[in-house]
Amino acid sequence: MKITEQLYGKLEGETVTSFLLKNDNGMEVTCINYGCIITEINVPDKSGTVENVVLGFDSLDEYITSSPFFGSAVGRVAGRIAGAQFELDGNTYHLLKNDGENNLHGGDNGNAGFDKVVWKASTEEGPEEVKVTFTHESPDGAAGFPGNLKVKITYSLNNKNELVISYYATTDKKTLVNLTNHSYFNLSGNVKNDILSHELTLKSDQFVQLGDGAIPTGKLLDVANTPFDFREGKQFKDGVDSEHPQITLVGGGYDHPFILSENHNEEICLVDNESGRKLIVETDEPAVVLYTSNWMSDDLNMRGVTSKKHIGVCLETQHHPDAVHHEHFPTIVLNKDEEYRTETVFRFLVE
Repeated sequence: MKITEQLYGKLEGETVTSFLLKNDNGMEVTCINYGCIITEINVPDKSGTVENVVLGFDSLDEYITSSPFFGSAVGRVAGRIAGAQFELDGNTYHLLKNDGENNLHGGDNGNAGFDKVVWKASTEEGPEEVKVTFTHESPDGAAGFPGNLKVKITYSLNNKNELVISYYATTDKKTLVNLTNHSYFNLSGNVKNDILSHELTLKSDQFVQLGDGAIPTGKLLDVANTPFDFREGKQFKDGVDSEHPQITLVGGGYDHPFILSENHNEEICLVDNESGRKLIVETDEPAVVLYTSNWMSDDLNMRGVTSKKHIGVCLETQHHPDAVHHEHFPTIVLNKDEEYRTETVFRFLVE
């Protein structure tokens, strides 16, 4: 188990460092302290060939200017907040409008959006685990959110080929928090193919209906007899061409929160049968947002591969998006002196 650090770049006088985490099996995870971005995850296929299975770039400038949240931490609040405003205790808070009239992923200027922050970082090496811990203090009023929020995100790699992402936060004033990681997975390796032949098995009986602007309506729909039923496993290509109104609403694919019916019991399983790679995701979060790159532009150069629709899949474990506007959704309110804690495990296998 080993961590190797090197200079990745400079941003307004701040040093951006790359951290290479490597376990005893040869699995490697590379991340940087700009946006807590996971730039690479290298794992073997069924023939033993080690390749990268996440989308990304090779330069800091590309992440700053062109990235659709590749591999980054997102927050304070993942997903969209309708109207870019909300109320807490009778006070109305106005947020940055960075997605039409809505707020997406906490904002995108200065130190507001967590994907645009140079985080402080520390490392720890052990015989069975190596980890990088990122910390950031988001000031009161950042992007319009109340409270000074202290955040800690830890990436741990162990010898079970698990990448464990742990989140922790505290605030000095009631606020909203809903954190996730926005990695785009492509298990074909080095983006040889799109993800339409990837097979997803998802323990979920319901998904959140979306309305205009991909804002949740608050209604939960049953997956049964729809393209949203992944309970027995299904390839993405079986659903993205559907004429289901929720599929067409988001550009021909998925960009929906699925309600998890189980936790920490292989509730999310992604397989690429050609390479034999399997990804199991386990979490304590109540939902996962499944996004199949429906809105991906076709002008990004990802290490020599041109981006296109359905080139990667995001599995964003989190609370329900726009929960602040739907009382029946699990709350994302964090009170003063409370602790926000959540954890998601990404386990890589070969079959």
